[in-house]
Amino acid sequence: MKRYIQLSGLALLTIFSFAFVAPMETKNPNEENIRQYDPCLMENNVFTDGEEIVYKLYYNWNFVWLSAGEVRFKVKELDGQYHLSAVGRTYKSYEWFFKVRDYYDTYINKNTLLPETSVVKLNEGKYKLYDKINFDQENNVAVSHRGKSEHDAVRREYPLDGCMHDILSIVYFSRNIDFENFDKGEKFPVKIFMNKKTYPLSVRYKGKEAQKRVKGKGKFKTIKFSPELITGEVFNEGDEMNIWVSDDKNRIPLLIESPVSVGSVKAILKSYKGLKYDMEAKVN
Repeated sequence: MKRYIQLSGLALLTIFSFAFVAPMETKNPNEENIRQYDPCLMENNVFTDGEEIVYKLYYNWNFVWLSAGEVRFKVKELDGQYHLSAVGRTYKSYEWFFKVRDYYDTYINKNTLLPETSVVKLNEGKYKLYDKINFDQENNVAVSHRGKSEHDAVRREYPLDGCMHDILSIVYFSRNIDFENFDKGEKFPVKIFMNKKTYPLSVRYKGKEAQKRVKGKGKFKTIKFSPELITGEVFNEGDEMNIWVSDDKNRIPLLIESPVSVGSVKAILKSYKGLKYDMEAKVN
């Protein structure tokens, strides 16, 4: 149970991928109001070299909110690539319950924002995972070296269903989607490769909230989304996750709220620096 609690929480801090722990149930596409876009190409107009965003994680258990940990996202510009990184860790005060040190690194193509290489290193209690994936987007193949550590990693190839993202690249790809012409209730698809599988996902646009309060940061103009969740070990039937992002050119996640099977979690913006644009979503 401890691992499900922590995994679902840390996943929320990477959640603008919308997909980390939330594969949707397959439905008839004719029944869905889905906005399509080219998954193989996206121009970056949102983030820049040096961007750094930190989120604080809270977990609610028996009506008590616990400050559990935080995740730090960074962007570094390279020749022809962006290096995206996210480091998740529990606070020392929480580690008597469960200790986490998670590292994610993804190198994406500047012109498409598609991943070329990703490396995941997880250390969660007794659970350890190393997974380095090379994405051949042209030939629709992912080559994974996966094991408990880099030294015992086993090489395997997996077919990809067209252009494919990982859990970090889809964060920055999605931030570049223009939502101005979306209708309330409209959905857009996201698709990622993780844990040896491809997950087709969908996210519902829920409109705008002009004065959403973010703990410790004040009020913001926001855009609200809700990813569809699948019933299982983490989520119960009828659960709904909500995400608020800044309604400005940066479109950074500000607040994430979600129930889990044994409580609820929140990811709250703690700090940001190096944004491409001034933070104009803040309400004075």
